[in-house]
Amino acid sequence: MKKTVRFLPPIHELQKDPRFINLLDAFTIHEGHLTTMLKAVLEETRTQILAETWNGPLPDSVDFCEDLFNILQKKLHAQFQYTLKKVINGTGTILHTNLGRARLSNKAIEHVVETAQSYSNLEYNLNEGERGSRHYHVEALIKDITGAEAAMVVNNNAAAVFLVLRELAANKEVIVSRGELVEIGGSFRISSIMEESGATLVEVGTTNKTHLFDYERVLNENTAMVMKVHTSNFKVIGFTKSVSTEELTILTKTRDDLIFYEDLGSGALYNYQQHGIGSEPVVSEVLKRGADLVSFSGDKLLGGPQAGIIVGKKQLIERLKKNQLARVVRVDKMTLAALEGTLMDYLLGESALKNIPVVRDLLTTKEEIKERAIQFINELQKRTASYSIRLAEDESQVGGGTMPEVKLPTFVLVLQHHAYSAEKLASKLRTEHNPAIIVRTQKEETLIDLRCITKEEENILLEALVSM
Repeated sequence: MKKTVRFLPPIHELQKDPRFINLLDAFTIHEGHLTTMLKAVLEETRTQILAETWNGPLPDSVDFCEDLFNILQKKLHAQFQYTLKKVINGTGTILHTNLGRARLSNKAIEHVVETAQSYSNLEYNLNEGERGSRHYHVEALIKDITGAEAAMVVNNNAAAVFLVLRELAANKEVIVSRGELVEIGGSFRISSIMEESGATLVEVGTTNKTHLFDYERVLNENTAMVMKVHTSNFKVIGFTKSVSTEELTILTKTRDDLIFYEDLGSGALYNYQQHGIGSEPVVSEVLKRGADLVSFSGDKLLGGPQAGIIVGKKQLIERLKKNQLARVVRVDKMTLAALEGTLMDYLLGESALKNIPVVRDLLTTKEEIKERAIQFINELQKRTASYSIRLAEDESQVGGGTMPEVKLPTFVLVLQHHAYSAEKLASKLRTEHNPAIIVRTQKEETLIDLRCITKEEENILLEALVSM
């Protein structure tokens, strides 16, 4: 087989082949780019022939060039496809980290498109006709919604934590309960972020119990901050004790230079507890209880784009804005537009909140999902006899490291395809359909939760299942 490499056609001959010309026209690319790709395919083929791993026609056969151009065409298709793609989330997990967490509202999307398609006053004061600040665009909205004196936005909540510690506690001590030293997604740990910031971590209490006297015992002249971290991604249940925001506020007010900072992580601007959903503290309530600074995420319970939002005392926020790192972690115009569009619905009040997909999906009842699911089953059974299908009670998850104890009652479609296993059906929906459809499998059955699927996506899902 190795001797056959001498029959490999030269590039200049392949460039004259009608199939080369057809690919140039079909993909409207530069000849030099296509030639480079063709050389790569030819070299890869040569390597496989020499290694005796080539399974295609040999270079001295009439089918070799046809196979070569087929490989080239597949590589072109792959190269000119976006790798970041829309998917349909049939898992029932609302803030699915692997699937992009919060989906944006129509208002947020429209504002992003408008801002991206044109020039904007990102850093331009229209009234004064001079340079402005990008902090301006959402600060007033955040202040109105949370009751904070001031606010700023950075690119994620980990950056918010780092900036706060770097500016306000570098080379000084920060007291944190040992039970609050959380690890968030991607192995980022509060303790590691603190170390990188230059602040010195002082752990107090135990994993399950921390008392006020634990904080009092370690306070000294080098203490810059008391930090409380909301354990949004896990719950310690049983013999536990933690110190409240109110208690820590009283403690830190004994010194003028001592800062009380609370990292809420998930960042609820809406009180889900009134619907019996979780126990997440609302940002505005934490500020009322006396926290000097609060930080939280934009793409979790808030339902907006990835961002870290810092609210609190004006004097402290102004210091953060002036720190050189503020430019390193700042957000772009599209993030600000998406956040502004999302916050606008919070400002409009209860009637507008269901415009935000995260809020809508969290508040959707199992009865509403059951009604939709029954209609879907009826339609699917009219269109195809390829499935055994039933309705079953189940639980949806909030996801994104948020409200781990909350299970949202739901109904799921339980399918068995007469020709495919559950794993095979899930794979075909994921890999052979555009947009990809992500489902769950359990005990040789395919489960689909309609909680995170819109009416438009229901129609796409129906057509996909019928075509399988």
